[in-house]
Amino acid sequence: MANQQTERQSWSNRLAYIMTVAGATVGFGATWRFPYLVGENGGGAYVALFCIAMIVIGIPMILVENVIGRRMRVNAIDAFTGSANGKKIHSGWKILGYMGLLGAFGILAYYMVLGGWVLNYIGSLISGHLDLSQPVTVETTSAFFKEGIFNSPTTIILYTLLFVAVNFFILSKGIVDGIERSVKYLMPILFIFLIVMVVRNVTLPGAMEGIRFYLMPDFSKITPKLFVFVLGQVFFALSLGFGVLITLSSYLDKQENLVKTATITGIMNTLIAVLAGFMIFPSLFSFGVAPNSGPTLVFQSLPIVFSNMWGGTIFAIIFFSLLVVAALTTSLTIYEVIITALQEKTKMSRKMAIFITLSVIFVVGNIPSVLGDSLWKDVTIMGKSIFDAFDYISGNILFILTALGCALFVGFVLKEEAKEELGAGKVFTAFWFNYVRFVIPVIILVIFFNSL
Repeated sequence: MANQQTERQSWSNRLAYIMTVAGATVGFGATWRFPYLVGENGGGAYVALFCIAMIVIGIPMILVENVIGRRMRVNAIDAFTGSANGKKIHSGWKILGYMGLLGAFGILAYYMVLGGWVLNYIGSLISGHLDLSQPVTVETTSAFFKEGIFNSPTTIILYTLLFVAVNFFILSKGIVDGIERSVKYLMPILFIFLIVMVVRNVTLPGAMEGIRFYLMPDFSKITPKLFVFVLGQVFFALSLGFGVLITLSSYLDKQENLVKTATITGIMNTLIAVLAGFMIFPSLFSFGVAPNSGPTLVFQSLPIVFSNMWGGTIFAIIFFSLLVVAALTTSLTIYEVIITALQEKTKMSRKMAIFITLSVIFVVGNIPSVLGDSLWKDVTIMGKSIFDAFDYISGNILFILTALGCALFVGFVLKEEAKEELGAGKVFTAFWFNYVRFVIPVIILVIFFNSL
């Protein structure tokens, strides 16, 4: 282990790490999933609960995974090895690392296909196949979605492959020259696109009604069940439970303040998610489009909005480009979980580990996810399509159980070593440690049984 630690790269500085983690935790969780969940669950009520949930479970769990990752400075499997409190850690704890890798595989199996969907929209907008120069109806956008996504598997597979190829190119450059350098450019671009879209949409006629929906809580919607549901969304939003933060923090210098980085990460994730809402809801209300359209909100409802907007095609291209950037900053770091483990466990070269990881996921995960909505639509797993099954098993089972195991590992195995790794004041450390040990496991179990 010592040799691995000596050779291991570190992030150039705290900002590089925070930007990378922020990129990892933004993705479709903030730009696609968060807005449609807000629309389905009472607008401002959901936003308020999401901000509370980030404090209740988000930031404390970021710290849990940061402690585990930086302690050994190795891959997400070997992070659960070594010794603690003078005793060798039982090898059985490595099951958490393997579960995290399995969860990472599950999310990439369908996540890359979503990237293919978005690239298909950009290509169709540029070619004019999706014409938003004139107002379109929900029938038009629904027909395009069905034809372009579900009835064109070859096209989606090729666009997904293109998205995978971009990931391969960046990952092959390494942690610092590849992921860190790309995120330095991608995150500012993401913010610029966000601000452009927010400014454009909040200045539309009738936008204030959408802002009120988004910011004014409907207290009748705030229920214990909804809060538990929001807590689960925080896991998805922060990439908790599938080794991303463990892997990224394994490249973090021992001198960095974990509490500061975790807090900034939580704030940035919340900020970007909230900005995404300002980008979407004012425009929906401005043109009378229902906000509760569900998962197809950005694919079927927003094109209607863009078609009624001056320069709508240009803004649609900017919006879907924003989604691609957000997806890319996340997919890079999820891939890295598996690549780092494969590289360190087998001693193979990084490029070979990248090639095997991306190829296997593409063949075993991405292609079946695409075909599951078309040629293989009669194939079901747990009563769900292949695409939805990957999402459900990884997001509702593997991530949550892995996160539970991580909290128990820190609270009952690492103990004093975890407190030392945190490097914070005595009062905060004592509060965080007991909260992680006794409160968070209960919260996670409630989320788990609610998700089932």
